[in-house]
Amino acid sequence: MDLLFANDKAGTYPASYYAATRADLAPFPAPAGDLRADVCVVGGGYTGLSAALHLAQRGLDVVLLEAHRVGFGASGRNGGQVGTGQRQDQDWLEKTVGKGHARQLWDLSLESVDMVRTLIRDHAMPCTFHEGIVHACFSQGEVDHARHYAEKMARDYGYDRITPLDNDALQAILPAPVYKGGDIDRGAGHVHPLNYAVGLARACAKAGVRLHENSVVQRIDHGAKPVVHTANARITCDNVVLACNGYLGGLDPYVAARVMPINNFIVATEPLGDRAAEVLRENVAVADTKFVVNYWRLSDDNRLLFGGGESYGYRFPDIVKTVRKPMLEVYPGLKDIRIDYAWGGTLAITMNRMPCFARVKPNVLSASGYSGHGVAMATLAGRLLAEAIAGQAERFDVMARVPIHRFPGGPAMRSPLLVLAMTWYALRDRLGI
Repeated sequence: MDLLFANDKAGTYPASYYAATRADLAPFPAPAGDLRADVCVVGGGYTGLSAALHLAQRGLDVVLLEAHRVGFGASGRNGGQVGTGQRQDQDWLEKTVGKGHARQLWDLSLESVDMVRTLIRDHAMPCTFHEGIVHACFSQGEVDHARHYAEKMARDYGYDRITPLDNDALQAILPAPVYKGGDIDRGAGHVHPLNYAVGLARACAKAGVRLHENSVVQRIDHGAKPVVHTANARITCDNVVLACNGYLGGLDPYVAARVMPINNFIVATEPLGDRAAEVLRENVAVADTKFVVNYWRLSDDNRLLFGGGESYGYRFPDIVKTVRKPMLEVYPGLKDIRIDYAWGGTLAITMNRMPCFARVKPNVLSASGYSGHGVAMATLAGRLLAEAIAGQAERFDVMARVPIHRFPGGPAMRSPLLVLAMTWYALRDRLGI
């Protein structure tokens, strides 16, 4: 079964709140015949769109191929959170790659968030960057760790935009007694993710990128001049960018062994009106400390957009049932609220939850596996891919030097092993251990 079509219709956005409020974007035609380009980008999410835009701005001739619609995958379905830092925190990074490399990764993360803000502004995109992400903690131990981490970031990295929150301060922002405190990062933020992808696509088209939708890549013939094949076209190019994330399939075995697709789910309630204050009292996004994280924010029309739950097979489960359970654990007072939209999407993770940047062939580069931290980092990945293709690979290599190991057992065993691991973490969360 092909993940590209397991839960979705060809060339159609899923029936999400984001699709229902999407800015207009006319379809781009599928390619036909023999084409030539400097770079062929495979994948029309944040990574591919950002790479195509930055390559075109450098004067390269770029063809971008998207199997469905631009922003169709995780880029158009996620929680919209634009977080600072990497998916792993600086303590983990310092222990794993050393303080100097960890500092480089932190600085790149700040650049990634600034990129999102700047691109939205400079290209007049149909979305707004709203500042603030709250991290909500279940235990006093987690609250204490959040306070120590905020102090560390201010002391060691000069980043003073994280404010610790005791119980009273947290409840003043989000009235949910299940949490004991946390922190708020005012340097992070949230956006309408699909409209951000639409904005990137518009910018690409204006810069001269040849965008093609409904263009499933069937295979790539590698060599000095790679040839990318779709059903009705052959694109001969000098370089290929693989920007497929969870929808890579079998296009590259090196990346497939290290990047695993998983599914995550979101619901959108009916507009809450004055009851929005029962959920959030500031226009910030929230993520909690569960291993399978709950995350939420309010839409511009005061719906609760709540994400939670994961699955590891091809078919999506009953999404409303999957997400309503954790939503009501956080906000039991919303049990009478109607769910208007429910959708799932496929993202991609790695063993250590750090993104996989790789030069899989001398003229084929890949970036993927953002592990739920991709809005900003995938945008930056596009810039780093463009730099590397232009012969300036130093910053791409900062990301590529982070070790990303193969999933044990290969593709056939990675899902069963992950299910076992996730069962353990779910039990740990439930027992509070």
